[in-house]
Amino acid sequence: MPARTSRMTLGRLLGLSRENNRARDWFFEDSGNLLPHHRHHELNPSIPPLEVTKIALRLRHLIEECVPCELEESLITQAHSRVITREVVLAAKEAGGEEYRSCVVFALLVCSRWFKRQAHLELWDATLHNVRSTACEVIAKAIIEGEEDMSYLLHTVLLHRFSILVNGKPTPPANAVEKAVDLHALRVICSSGYQKCLQYLWRGWLVQDEDDPTVFVDYRGRDDQRYIVHLDPDRLRAPVYQNIARLLFSFIYLALYTMSINSVNPNGEFDAAEILLFLFTLGFICDEFTKFWKAGYHILSFWSAFNGVLYAVLTVSFVCRMIGLSYPIGHELRHSYDSLSYNFLAFAAPMFWIRLLLYLDSFRFFGAMLVVLKVMMKESIIFFALLAVMVVGFLQAFIGLDLAEDLKTDEIWFIIQAMANSVMQSPEFDGFEKFAPPFGILLYYVFTFIVMVILLNILIALYGSAYSDIYENADDEYMALFAQKTMEFVRAPDENVYIAPFNLVEIGVIVLFSWWLPKRQYEFVNDVVMAILYSPLLLIAAYFESRKAGEIRRNRSRGEDDDDTVEEWEQIEDQIDFEAEGWTKRCAAVKANVETDPAVIEVRKLMDEVAELKLMIAELKKGMDGANGKKKDDVKKGSEGDGEDS
Repeated sequence: MPARTSRMTLGRLLGLSRENNRARDWFFEDSGNLLPHHRHHELNPSIPPLEVTKIALRLRHLIEECVPCELEESLITQAHSRVITREVVLAAKEAGGEEYRSCVVFALLVCSRWFKRQAHLELWDATLHNVRSTACEVIAKAIIEGEEDMSYLLHTVLLHRFSILVNGKPTPPANAVEKAVDLHALRVICSSGYQKCLQYLWRGWLVQDEDDPTVFVDYRGRDDQRYIVHLDPDRLRAPVYQNIARLLFSFIYLALYTMSINSVNPNGEFDAAEILLFLFTLGFICDEFTKFWKAGYHILSFWSAFNGVLYAVLTVSFVCRMIGLSYPIGHELRHSYDSLSYNFLAFAAPMFWIRLLLYLDSFRFFGAMLVVLKVMMKESIIFFALLAVMVVGFLQAFIGLDLAEDLKTDEIWFIIQAMANSVMQSPEFDGFEKFAPPFGILLYYVFTFIVMVILLNILIALYGSAYSDIYENADDEYMALFAQKTMEFVRAPDENVYIAPFNLVEIGVIVLFSWWLPKRQYEFVNDVVMAILYSPLLLIAAYFESRKAGEIRRNRSRGEDDDDTVEEWEQIEDQIDFEAEGWTKRCAAVKANVETDPAVIEVRKLMDEVAELKLMIAELKKGMDGANGKKKDDVKKGSEGDGEDS
């Protein structure tokens, strides 16, 4: 949705005039900014999609020349690669020239996607294309980490949106941050510059421009130490505060459920906890439908399906309770429906607790664990596909045996239960001894052997492989998960951040005011409502932001980045001079050369010695030639003297 056209701080809501606020903001901003600021959409020139496509094609040709055949991936990714050298990185940076160099990282990610698609289409060269895709990510990471101008990197390289031409039409604009998340480009995501950009987005230090939401600008109040400036409902658009709010609402949701399930009402009436529980559920359901309406089926994931099941169970529980209330107190059907409602409510307890993991993934421990579980679930698709084929085949065989025996299928539930027990490693052979002997028991033995010995061991092997792959790369996978979570908050900004279940309040505000109030007054109403709803969170957030502003000012006075922190080993660095002490020279003398292979170093030494030896031989030969020439001259002179004497 379009970004807001005006921002209203709580100071304005309390009655301060716009002119006073503007003059005061100008004074503090002019006196407080210790570093120059620029309008970043002036630094972000629009690059035509045709030019971006040409740059991507140049980079593709460069990668194909540098990686002409199948190579070990370690040769591409090692610290001082002999394939992706500094010269290759420099050539990649020059692919866009001076005018279009800002889109090189984006174009490299486009090339990476092209190579991955080509690997899928050309399986006979899949290894080669995958290595080339990795080379694109390695070069992109090198360019990001080699950029010294942080403002240019954040606003122009990573967050500026570009398009390419596909079938003669430009693609939807995207930036390098989004592209890396979509491609799961771990090496780019784990680069230092990318992570700094992500942290700025997460904290709300980089926000969408009010006039153009596709452009990111610096949050102007970042270094403002005034408490009231940070009492702005728009600050809730920062991912960190949205995540905190969702986590708090999840704990409240769980507390309401605990109170509801532990206080069963014998007459079936709703108490306060149950009313709030079902209101929360309604808000979450509306939130899921809103996401689907805005983003389409792309938003669907494992958690969407999981939440859908949970909300469906709670909806059934609510419907049963309402049906029960339609009968008088003491009626048997009322008691029956009330019991059924509480049974469904109790059935949802495990899902309520598992749901917390969805909002705890911003913590490193839970995030890495969820990545492992996600990969395991993906790997288990192979097992369930094979299991489904086996179950359908053997189920048809058992039903056929039952029909052949007495012309009716009265053992269908027994067959399904026995097959399910076999899958759960608890087979029951007793019932099949008299089931169309000897075919029934033989088929059940075969089914049990296939499921328990073959398929389950395949599943265990897949889980073990997935765990080992992710565990070795757990930190990178966690950073990728964190990047994806940040992009979920940033990609589709809402005009007014009403986090479920407060989205029910938003529906009421829209119904009551949106159709008759002018836009400016309608936005003012939303600011007032949001300031009231989120006042506890806003008060706490403003306190921490005003304290952080002091740290930012101190960092800027030292010429450091806004997020810089002084660690223990940095506290007395200004009191020691390694150069004057001679320690720098000593360290340079003893350090090993890690950029060059030891064998290459020895060969170079040998080449130097051979060159020195050749020089010595040349000088020796020259000396010998000179001595021989002098001797010949002496002999010649002697012979001439003898002739004159004679």
